[in-house]
Amino acid sequence: MNNLIAILKKNVRQYMMVIALAVAMIAFGFLTDGIFFRPVNLTNLVLQNSYVLILAVGMLLCTLTGNVDLSVGSVVCFIGALCGVMMVDLQWNPYVAMLVALAVGALIGMWQGFWIAFVNVPPFIATLAGMLVFRGLGQVIMKGQTKAPFPREFQVIASGYIPDPLGGAVIGATKVHLFTLLIGFLIVLLIIFGEIKKRNKQKHYGFDVLPTGVWLAKVIFIAAALVAFTVVFSVYRGFPNILVLMGIFVVGYQFVASKTIQGRHIYALGGNRKAAELSGVKVKWVMFWIYTNMAVLAAVAAMVFTARLNSATPKAGQGFEMDAIAACYVGGSAVSGGVGTVIGAVVGGLFIGVLNNGMSIIGISTDWQQAIKGFVLLAAVAFDLYSKSRSSKVA
Repeated sequence: MNNLIAILKKNVRQYMMVIALAVAMIAFGFLTDGIFFRPVNLTNLVLQNSYVLILAVGMLLCTLTGNVDLSVGSVVCFIGALCGVMMVDLQWNPYVAMLVALAVGALIGMWQGFWIAFVNVPPFIATLAGMLVFRGLGQVIMKGQTKAPFPREFQVIASGYIPDPLGGAVIGATKVHLFTLLIGFLIVLLIIFGEIKKRNKQKHYGFDVLPTGVWLAKVIFIAAALVAFTVVFSVYRGFPNILVLMGIFVVGYQFVASKTIQGRHIYALGGNRKAAELSGVKVKWVMFWIYTNMAVLAAVAAMVFTARLNSATPKAGQGFEMDAIAACYVGGSAVSGGVGTVIGAVVGGLFIGVLNNGMSIIGISTDWQQAIKGFVLLAAVAFDLYSKSRSSKVA
C-alpha cells in the first residue's frame, strides 16, 4: 500500500503541470461561455505562442545546466531586422534569406558559446552582453523604421495551414479537414502504442509501474484530449504549418534529451559539473553547442514572429527571453539544473499562453496579467524548492 502511494505521489508531481493546464483551460472555457474553446481561438492560441514554445525548447537545455540565455529576445530583433533588409529592401529570394538567417543565428550562438565555454565568462554575463549588443545592432539596422511587407512564401511559415489532399468533407453545415483528422488519429495510435511498449518494458526490467486502472485513465485522458483538439482544428482550417514545425522540434529535442548520449551529458553537467568532467564529459563543448543551438532556435523564432506580423520592427523580441525562461521553470525545470523535460517546457509555455489568452478574453488588464504571471512563476519555483527539500528529508 505504501509503495502504491509513493508511485502515485511521484506521478502526480510529474504530471502536475499537465493537470494545471487542463484545469486552467476548463476554467477559462466556463468563464468565457465557451469562447475559449472556439476553433478560431485555439488556432490563434497556437499561433500567438509559437515563438515562445520554440524558444522554450532551446532554453530548456540551458536551464538543465543551471543557466539561462538572456539574449534570445535581442537575437529575435536582430534576425528579424536582417530578414527585413534581405527580403524587403534587397528583394532576396525568401528561401535564400531564411538560410542566411539560420547561418547568422548559428554564428551568434558560436560567438556566445565561445565566451561561455572557452573563456569561462559566466553565461549570465555573456548573454546579458549579447542582449545589449544584438538589441543595439538590430536597431542600427532598422534605423527606427518598420520593414514590410514580406513575400507570401515567407508569411506562410506562421500563417499557413497544411493542405488537404483528401479534399475535405462536409458534415452537416461544417466542412471538415480530413487530412488533419487522419494525422491526429495516427498520432493518437502511436502514443497509445508507445505507452503500452513503455509499460511492458518497465515490467520486464522490474521497475515500478502505475496501477492498471490509473495507467488506463492516464492513456484515455491523453488520447481524448488529442482527439478533441484534432477535431477542433479539423473544423476550422486544419493544422497550422507552425504547429507541425513545433511538433517536429518537440519530438526531435525530446528524443535527443532523453535517448541520446548528448542528452545524458547535458543532464550530467547540470546535476554535477565536476562529476561530469571526471566521468569524461567534454563539458566545454557541451556548453558551446547548447548556446549555439539556442541562438539557432532564436533565429527560427525570429522568422516565425516576423512572418506572423508580416513586418520587422525595432521593438520585436522585447521580453521574449523572460517568457521562455518562465515556460521552462513553470514546466518543471529545476533552478539548480539537471531536472526538466522538453515536454514540460512546452506545457509550461502553453500554460502561460492559456493564462494570457483567457485573461484577455474575460477583460483582465495587461498590468494584472503581468502580475499574475509573476506570481505563477514564483509559485512554480517555490514548489520545486519545496519538493527538493522534502526529498532530501526523506533520503
